[in-house]
Amino acid sequence: MAVAYFVTGTDTEIGKTTIAAGLLHRARSQGLSTAAAKPVASGCDETVDGLRNSDALALLGECSLPLSYDEVNPLAFAPAIAPHLAAREAGVRLDVDALAAPVRRVLAKGADFSLVEGAGGWRVPLAGQANLSDLPAALGLPVILVVGVRLGCINHAVLTAEAIARDGLTLAGWVANVVDPQTSRLEENLATLAERLPAPCLGRVPRLDQATPSAVARHLDLAPLGEFFRR
Repeated sequence: MAVAYFVTGTDTEIGKTTIAAGLLHRARSQGLSTAAAKPVASGCDETVDGLRNSDALALLGECSLPLSYDEVNPLAFAPAIAPHLAAREAGVRLDVDALAAPVRRVLAKGADFSLVEGAGGWRVPLAGQANLSDLPAALGLPVILVVGVRLGCINHAVLTAEAIARDGLTLAGWVANVVDPQTSRLEENLATLAERLPAPCLGRVPRLDQATPSAVARHLDLAPLGEFFRR
């Protein structure tokens, strides 16, 4: 049985990749094969091998299947700006078809557990009136929401969950990533998120000095995603 999820976040810079890499590591520790894709990334570094994105490299490092960098991150742009703006400056049309085709090739490899990571939040623009949220809709993927826990996160999380449902997709689970450990009334905020989000919590990740995939994985649980993970 192969399963795949789309990973989105309540905002940018809230630890989406940190959590996605942790989820992949957790799956590997349970004996599952893993694959990942980050179809578009901006803020990439020029290397001898071409443009490389640190987030995509982190995901690639947790893939047990032999994937190339270009398979994981087919569209890479140097400027650290919104992907649709970076693509426009590069003369590339960023539409759903351009993103879906390479992702389908990764998913076709049949890993037990695959993740497709978005960029920024749920309504990141693509070309025209399209949004990155159209990609999981085109692929039929359930969604894992990374909630960056800080002031304002409840509003962001609930609105994102409502948008996911409105788009006809399933919120399979969510992860509380505590980006601001000084958040006032932290426990009360986490309890409210659990009450308001219509999906199980896959873990609460504290602010870690070394947020390696293995360290993050210790705070995550795949079991709420279904019987397949209860091993």
